[in-house]
Amino acid sequence: MFEPLYTADEMRAAEAGHDVKKLMQRAGRALGEFILEEYEERKSITVVCGPGNNGGDGQVAARRLRQAQREVLVVESKPEDEEKHLGEPDLIVDALFGTGFSGEPRPGAARLIEQINAADVDVVAVDVPSGVDASTGEVAGAVVDANWTVTFHREKVGLYVAPGTLSRGELDVVDIGLEEQETTYARPTPEILDLVPLRSPRDNKYTAGSVLVVGGSPGFTGAACLAARAAFRADAGYVAVAAPRASLPVLEQQLIEAVKRPLEEVWDAVGRARALAVGPGLGRSDGAKELVRRLLEETDLPAVVDADALFELRPFTRDAPTVLTPHSAELARLLDVDASWIDAHRLEAAHRAVERFRCVVLLKGEGTIVAAPDEQTLICPGFPSLATAGTGDVLTGIVGSFLAKGMDARLATAAAATAHAEAAAEAPQRAGLVASDVIEMLPYVLG
Repeated sequence: MFEPLYTADEMRAAEAGHDVKKLMQRAGRALGEFILEEYEERKSITVVCGPGNNGGDGQVAARRLRQAQREVLVVESKPEDEEKHLGEPDLIVDALFGTGFSGEPRPGAARLIEQINAADVDVVAVDVPSGVDASTGEVAGAVVDANWTVTFHREKVGLYVAPGTLSRGELDVVDIGLEEQETTYARPTPEILDLVPLRSPRDNKYTAGSVLVVGGSPGFTGAACLAARAAFRADAGYVAVAAPRASLPVLEQQLIEAVKRPLEEVWDAVGRARALAVGPGLGRSDGAKELVRRLLEETDLPAVVDADALFELRPFTRDAPTVLTPHSAELARLLDVDASWIDAHRLEAAHRAVERFRCVVLLKGEGTIVAAPDEQTLICPGFPSLATAGTGDVLTGIVGSFLAKGMDARLATAAAATAHAEAAAEAPQRAGLVASDVIEMLPYVLG
């Protein structure tokens, strides 16, 4: 259900007490065997080695490749290097930096990374692509663009968090005989969906999950419709939408199963709900911001807060489970920083938001982050086709449904992100996927 993701410090703890040379032999030989199997036709291989243990792994792999009659050029990097001759390889092995690297590569190493990327051949990175911070996924300068990353013992945090995950290529994990450690981060597997309590014979439409969607201003009714439909397809038994009166004719046409209420009757609708989904298409007027504040502070319902409800949101006081689901631009406004800073420091940004709002925070993006106060942070793999309008509203509806079923907020959020990505992956469309396609696949991934 959860696969551990290791930081550099956690890897050092796992390696403590072990013979480093023996670990290097196991890792290097396994790397060599991987290359011989995956690239059996490649005869000329350049192995770029740094001065640390990562370079040692590369040296061991080079010896194994030579034993298999491959033509191997080992290029050793030193801080004072200006430029190296990489030969004319069919394949490059990046053993320059390992899990202990952080910050920006020195100029000589940066030029070597640029040479690797310019070689126009496949690259296999050792443990992490050089230039990626294994503990955060941050990239401060030049970074190797790998086709494969062969990582040892367990997956590293930086291989799943953007921008680092964008450089890793495909991933292979090699067991080198280390014991498991407790980790600060983990990756949910699809088995987390087994935690979602689907409707049982004892349920009625309310106990199966009753969600109130608050949003749908004129011109933005689609957002509320997507959230409501997603909540239904995520197995909620009852969904209502509270929207401005001018939007109700459109909602009546688009939503058959959902109950529609004018926004001024939202407090009556709250009484039937078991969770709130606040924000899709709500608008950013002063009245909308005041309604968000009151719903959060005057109700004890679990709530997912998204889209317009996040605009100029201030810290609030409530005991009920609460989930914020910003993308980078929305989180940038909440933290008063540039969106580019969020994109470059995703883990730190998510943790800052948790400290500020003291609730579950889901930061959307490649490597969706689910962070909560005093709990293990979960990093959920995404799916490229989800980069399209409306999928955030779909995610809000799924989270709302799972909260309405009584799930723990952090687990409900991680399960929703997993269902969201799995539904996108199961959709028959590989190009032109739209948010409605994801909704239609939800019953298949949850059933």
